[in-house]
Amino acid sequence: MKLGARILKTGVAIVIALLISEALQLPNPVFAGISAIFAIQPSIYRSFRTIIEQIQGNIIGAVVAVTFVLLFGHHTVFIGVAAIVIILIMLHFELEKSISLALVTMIAIMEIQDDAFLNFALLRFVTIVIGVLSAFVVNLLFFPPKYEVKLFRTIHFMQDEIIRWLRLASRQASEHEAMREALKKMKEDLEESEKLYKLFKEERALFQRNTIVKARKLVVYRQMLATSASSYDLLKRLHQYNNEMVKLPEHFQMMIQERMDTLLTYHEQLHLKFVGKLKDDTSHISDREDYIQRHEVMDIFMNEISLAKEDEQFSPYHLLHVLSSLLYYDEQLERLDTLITVHQKHRTPKEYAELEKNIY
Repeated sequence: MKLGARILKTGVAIVIALLISEALQLPNPVFAGISAIFAIQPSIYRSFRTIIEQIQGNIIGAVVAVTFVLLFGHHTVFIGVAAIVIILIMLHFELEKSISLALVTMIAIMEIQDDAFLNFALLRFVTIVIGVLSAFVVNLLFFPPKYEVKLFRTIHFMQDEIIRWLRLASRQASEHEAMREALKKMKEDLEESEKLYKLFKEERALFQRNTIVKARKLVVYRQMLATSASSYDLLKRLHQYNNEMVKLPEHFQMMIQERMDTLLTYHEQLHLKFVGKLKDDTSHISDREDYIQRHEVMDIFMNEISLAKEDEQFSPYHLLHVLSSLLYYDEQLERLDTLITVHQKHRTPKEYAELEKNIY
């Protein structure tokens, strides 16, 4: 089990909320701790959005609770009716995520039996708001998330794993069961990368210049994910049609292997280029060689299809899936190279150093 930043921040937020409530001598400070738990979020932007929603939810919960107590008293049945009303109101205003805390506010207020009901109700509401605000401050100041670094690290190490398996698969050297398990893990890593991309995209920059810089980064990271997904798809196709690949003529297998080695080396170099470890003008292969190699694969493949018409034992048509995945991966790499090249023109040495320091 891993002790993550969010776990630590939850504990710190609870402590701060309780200490503030006790210092202000508010009744039942435990409600501040409960609200702090609900308010902790994985990013600062989500935390800010959650605060707005939860304060709105608390207001709705408090208003409904006070109204029901004044009209119907503290009877248990009316607490249930009030809960139903609050849920309907929250759903109407699309505040589903704050329903739980609004209900906590309602119960905390409606269970008060004292004559000074309105004063206690206000104190309970303030106590819960203190918990929400404490969670936001903790999210803002303690262990601020660096989702760009996490995102690139996840993509980088996942892609290294895919590349290693692609080299094995192109030589028909991978073990079937091990490959199947590796594909499952890679799919999970791709999904995790998508989540980190969304969290990084949600973060808000304080200055306009930073917003423009981040917009350029988002374009590159989006293409990195698309390229990794295309390499994963190619690996999956090679695994699916492994038996058919073995039946191909040896010279055709060697041609595919050579082409894949070229593309995989290209992909590795693009990651090095992105972090400033490779010169901008360094090319994986000359345009002329790339053109010849690409068309040789196509020509040999079409030739095998024509020869297969005379061979009832072997049909390479279904290997069009492999070829199309290979070509699509090639296209994604070229697009990524173009975007990285454009991005490098606007990048500062400080950005290179910061990213490299956190990755390696």
